Amino acid sequence: MGTTRSGERKLQILQALAQMLEEPRGEKITTAALARRLSISEAALYRHFASKAQMFEGLIEFIESSVFGVINQINEKEENGLLQTQSVSMLLLNFAARNPGMTRVMIGDALVNEDGRLQLRMNQFFDRVELTLRQCLRLAVVQGQTKEEWVTVKSNLMMNYIIGKLFRFVKTQFKENPTGGMQEQINFILS
Repeated sequence: MGTTRSGERKLQILQALAQMLEEPRGEKITTAALARRLSISEAALYRHFASKAQMFEGLIEFIESSVFGVINQINEKEENGLLQTQSVSMLLLNFAARNPGMTRVMIGDALVNEDGRLQLRMNQFFDRVELTLRQCLRLAVVQGQTKEEWVTVKSNLMMNYIIGKLFRFVKTQFKENPTGGMQEQINFILS
C-alpha cells in the first residue's frame, strides 16, 4: 500500500513540475517553489526524488516512453514508408502541442541550469527519432517512393523542421502552435 501512495505522490510531483513548465513567464522552478505548489515540504520532495535533476529525468522518461511507444505502434500498423515518416513527424508535433511544459524539456529550454547529462539525454532522444525517420525512409526506398541518396537528407531536414517547430512554440510562449501547417509542410519535405 505504501508504494502505491509513493508512486502516486511521485506522479503528482512530476505533473506539478510539468504544469510549472507550462507557465511562459512563471516563477523560477526551484524545489521550494515546487513544494509550495504541492503544499508539501521540500524534505517531502526529496523523499521521492534525490534531486531536481532526478525529477527532470522522470519527465524525460515520460517523453521517451510516450513517443517511442506510439512510434512502435505506427511502425507495426503502417506498412507504407512515407506514411510512417509522416506519422512519426506529426506525432512529435502533436505531442508538443498537447504538452507545452514537456516541449520546454525537449528543446532544452527547461534544462539550461540543470545537470548537463539531462540535455545529453534529450539529444539522444532526437538522435533516436532521426534514426527512426531514416529507417522509415529506407522502407520508402524499397517501396520505390523515394531515392536512397535522399534518405539522410530528408530525415535530417525533417528532424530540423520538427525541432524548429518545437523551438518556435516555446519561444512564442506557446502561441505558435507546432501543428500549424504541418501536413502541407511535411508533405513538401517528403516530396
